[in-house]
Amino acid sequence: MSARELTRDLVAIPSHDDETAAGDRIESWLREQTDAGVERDDHGNVIARRNEGAPTSLALVGHHDVVPPDDSQVDGDGYVLDERDGRLYGRGSADMKGAVAAAMTAFRDATDLDCELVFVSFVGEEDGGVGARAAIEDGFAPDYAIVGEGTTGYSAAGVTDVAVAHKGRRGSTIRASGTAAHASEVERGENAIYRASDAIDVVRDLEFPTTEVLGHEVQGSVAVTEIEGGSAWNVIPESCEVTVDERTVPDERAPLSRVEDIEGVTWHVDQDLPPMACDVPDFADLVLGAAADAQDGDPEQVVKPHATDAGWLSRAGTTCVICGAAEPGEAHTADESVAYDVVDRCATIYQTAAEQF
Repeated sequence: MSARELTRDLVAIPSHDDETAAGDRIESWLREQTDAGVERDDHGNVIARRNEGAPTSLALVGHHDVVPPDDSQVDGDGYVLDERDGRLYGRGSADMKGAVAAAMTAFRDATDLDCELVFVSFVGEEDGGVGARAAIEDGFAPDYAIVGEGTTGYSAAGVTDVAVAHKGRRGSTIRASGTAAHASEVERGENAIYRASDAIDVVRDLEFPTTEVLGHEVQGSVAVTEIEGGSAWNVIPESCEVTVDERTVPDERAPLSRVEDIEGVTWHVDQDLPPMACDVPDFADLVLGAAADAQDGDPEQVVKPHATDAGWLSRAGTTCVICGAAEPGEAHTADESVAYDVVDRCATIYQTAAEQF
């Protein structure tokens, strides 16, 4: 079975509410098509290993959960698939079942391995990486990994690049408290919205975190994205909450705790998805070379703007790069699609990298 055929099979299986059926298909295919050791862990992750016992391990990493589909992408209990102009349209085609299929066929077809080759498809990536985090807590620890999130079209249209870093996301809430009073007697109250406004001024003045990864500048950002406070038009507000979206970079964070210097203001981290930085230039160069051999274009090392499971793996000690079929703007859309020739290309990149590793 080709990567294209497998992509169609996987995309047809709904996996936004429950990843079980998609995991079943991945597991059964690996058992039928390879002689690898295959396991389904207690969390639903599918993990397969070839050449076990080799001193160094390389993992091909994906996830088989998807975000909820648009109404147009559902027909009864199944997903709608459409093939035209060399592309497969359907929920999960770009993010990221095309790359999962490419990794599965590369895992099957790679020969003359000098490493332990691992395939893993996680659950719950779209829910904060719960599958990857659980596997890591259970001891999943490959030395190196190629994560199949999208890197096609970053340096030039149609070119599949290799990401050596990505930003993380820290979402947090600033809470300002005050004392309620009638708005006609402002001196009797402490205005929580004013205190929140002072905190917003602190956030506005923060410098964006920056770092460098393998010669590439990675710049984060900090932005206030929501504000909620007050109870009535004639009441001095006693509470106000402000949401902050921070795009983090490796080893740097914006000093948001400074807002707590303001009386009545506290700061709480709600989510912290880690960034990723490749720490072994030779590994990044090896995968870039495989990418160059697999296409006519000239791939480059690039930086992705958003978090992936590579962040969790990197934080746990795995050296990661990202290389995948999805293009910017495809994931999570009503017309999500993936190019078949790029799925084939990714399968070749993964296989070549594994054989040369």
